[in-house]
Parts: sequence; structure tokens; C-alpha cells
Amino acid sequence: MSLSSTQASRAAGLLWDAWQAQRPLAALPDDCRPLSRLDGYRIQQAMLDVSGRSVFGWKIAATSNAGQTHIGVDGPLAGRLLDGQIDPAGASVSLQGTQMFVAEVEFAFRMGRDLGPRDQAYSVQEVLDAVDTLHPAIEIPDSRYQDFAHAGAAQLIADNACAHRFMLGAPSDCDWRALDLRAHTVQCHASGQAPMIGKGENVLGDPRVALAWIANELRTSGQVLQSGQVVTTGTCLVPITVKPGDRVDADYGPIGTISIEFVD
Repeated sequence: MSLSSTQASRAAGLLWDAWQAQRPLAALPDDCRPLSRLDGYRIQQAMLDVSGRSVFGWKIAATSNAGQTHIGVDGPLAGRLLDGQIDPAGASVSLQGTQMFVAEVEFAFRMGRDLGPRDQAYSVQEVLDAVDTLHPAIEIPDSRYQDFAHAGAAQLIADNACAHRFMLGAPSDCDWRALDLRAHTVQCHASGQAPMIGKGENVLGDPRVALAWIANELRTSGQVLQSGQVVTTGTCLVPITVKPGDRVDADYGPIGTISIEFVD
């Protein structure tokens, strides 16, 4: 049986309070715990009313086999990025109260027109045709659950798929549509760590495929991927362990660059 609107609001309130207090939950109570992906998305929706925030965009979690294994799910998850979570490129970002202590280097797309619910699945080309701009991006995920690795997909979706902080780089001024994003590499340097190389194929095989995945995930759950919203498609390399004082620089070649510093 699906959660009622009252149950979804109760779950959203508990998650929002845990986030604001930086006090993780063991789990949502039995009387409002989601048991399906749709219930998880209902709680996401209820969190908008509870928080008073608006949707800046969307994130995709677990776009690699390693990421899915890490949080104990069998496929990708979609989460909302809310206003108030977004940091300007080059900013210093606090790690206070977080559990994961990782940064994820990602390809992000800003939509140029709406993609709404319909019976037929969207093709990759249809979704790309609806894109306005491509951006370098860095996500700093976190969870409101103490044991997020065993919370399960429905509870993780309710928690906005571990959305926490997000940094969007400048829109690319190159002809990115002519690039093979699957084969595109990202050079990454993090304090005290050997240089790393990310690749587009680490994101569900191709960041463009990941973008089409979320358009169809929202389509089948009755939601709209709206014009102006940003979608960050998942990390293109192993999540980078970070601590206060660290800096991460990512170079996407002709697509652009992005940097972030971490503080207490």
C-alpha cells in the first residue's frame, strides 16, 4: 500500500529536521517508511512543502556498479537538488556535520525545455535536443541515515538520493554536442592525492544516457523535468575522499574547468 500524503509529509519532516540539525536518523519509522520508489518520490515532493525550498535541479546517484554496491542498490536513483544547496564555482564549502566526506566530479546539463510525463520513453536524442547547456560540476553528497549503505533504495530516494551540496561550473562555450562524451576524459587533482582521470563512460556508460535515464525515471513517476533545471549525471571517477583544507581541481578540456575548497 502506498504512503498517504500525511505519512509522506511526516517522513519528509523527519528527514528535513535531521538535515538541519545535522543529526542522522537510524531509519524512518515503520508508519511512514517508504517501501517503493514511488513512495520515495512522494516524500521528495512533500519535502518541498516542509522545507519551503524550490527545485534547482536533479541528481543521479549510483550510476556505476561500484556506486550501486556502495549504497546497496541495484540501479540508479534520482534526487532533487534544492535551492540553498548550491555553491558558486570556486567557493569554499563546509564539511561540518557530514558523514561521507567525498567529492564527485560530474557532467551537468541545463534543460532548455520541459520533458513531461507520456507513455512513450524518451530517446537519448530527444532528451539532448531539449538541453540548453553543458557544465562541469562537483557534487558533495551526504545522507540523513546513519547506515546509508543499508537504508535501501526507497529510503535513499526519500532522502533525495543523498543530495547535499552542489557546485555548478560555467556553461561550456565549445561545441560539446560534437564531442563523444562517452570517451571524454576529465583530469582531476586533489590535495595530497595522485592525479586522477575520469571518463564519461563511467556514468551509466555515457552521461547522455544517464540524462535520458532520469528524464524517463521522472516521466514514469509522473514528474516533469523542467526548462531551466540542471541535471548532474553522476561521478565520472571514484568519489574523492576529502577533508577540511583540501582542494579539488577538475579539468574537462574544451568543456571547461571547476575547482572547490573544503573548510570545517
